Amino acid sequence: MGLFLKVIEWSGDMRDTIVYKVDTKKNVIEKGSALNVREGQVAVFCDKGRMADVFTPGYYKLNTDSLPVLTTLLSWKYGFETPFKSEVYFVNTTRFATQRWGTANPIMLRDPDFGPVRVRGYGTYSFRVKDAYVFMTELSGAHSTYRTADITNHIRSMLVMAISDAMGESGVSVVDMAANLMELSATVKKSLEKRFDELGLELCDFNFENVSLPAELEKAMDETARLGMMRRNVDVYTQIAQADAMKEAAKNPGMAGSAMGAGMGLGMGMHMMNAMAGNMNGGAAAAAKGAGKVCPKCGAQVSENAKFCAKCGAKIGEAAGATCQKCGAKLSPNAKFCPECGAPVGGKCPKCGAKLSPGAKFCPECGEKVR
Repeated sequence: MGLFLKVIEWSGDMRDTIVYKVDTKKNVIEKGSALNVREGQVAVFCDKGRMADVFTPGYYKLNTDSLPVLTTLLSWKYGFETPFKSEVYFVNTTRFATQRWGTANPIMLRDPDFGPVRVRGYGTYSFRVKDAYVFMTELSGAHSTYRTADITNHIRSMLVMAISDAMGESGVSVVDMAANLMELSATVKKSLEKRFDELGLELCDFNFENVSLPAELEKAMDETARLGMMRRNVDVYTQIAQADAMKEAAKNPGMAGSAMGAGMGLGMGMHMMNAMAGNMNGGAAAAAKGAGKVCPKCGAQVSENAKFCAKCGAKIGEAAGATCQKCGAKLSPNAKFCPECGAPVGGKCPKCGAKLSPGAKFCPECGEKVR
């Protein structure tokens, strides 16, 4: 008796199909039929919606030994002897790459610098079926076909939840988030491993491409950066303004005064302030330097370069010709004793006894000529 051999296989487009159901409505599976499972596929036999035998890549002859679970479900007393009907599903176990994700609504974060901030993100991820039996039980069920579009919404909702947790717990400012996208991606991937495993799936990779901020916050950050650049380069901007003003003045002599005032006002003001500060410092230094010089007539303090006493009007240079009242020897301007006879300079009036200042020629009390 000849046997009808039928090869059960799936050779169609697998790019976005996760599960493919073999059409067996008009066909039966006979003893000796073959099953061909290619790389990147898993075949699952079902009986009345009940999951039975699972076949990994390979070529199989269908008999009692290769269908142990189905044999039990069908209660084959003497094994696989008669044709039977069964639902056969092929599950694609290759990686579904470059799946896109994005936040439909902004995620609210508490930023350490800006306070509550709404951010959006988008990127890519890839996944694959890790356990066909669990996947068929949890998600696919008895669907004749199951495509990536049938599961991406469910995956996206899990991703957004994990992304919100990762961003909130990272404590990273939105300004520095771009420098931490790899760390955030790894955190999201790790946090979803268990949930994917429960669905018979594996999240192969997850990537952030960008994190965007509200337009008003981006504008404020740009303005802050611009002002910071101006503060750091104020000297350069001043020199540019001065050069532009001088060019305009050269083009239009009648406007030279206004142009110079407008373009160079800041620089000139700064130079004038520096000059005034220098003069004040110089005057103070000069005053300090001349603090030890006195008027030879009245003894008042005078500056180093003074020619007349500010108190009595005496000519400071007159002291150079002063002579000793006792011996007539020439005295130095600040001498307190005569270098010839040792008599004290100044002394008393020989007529009335009034006290005389150093270098005095007449008594301030009686007018007597003392030298």
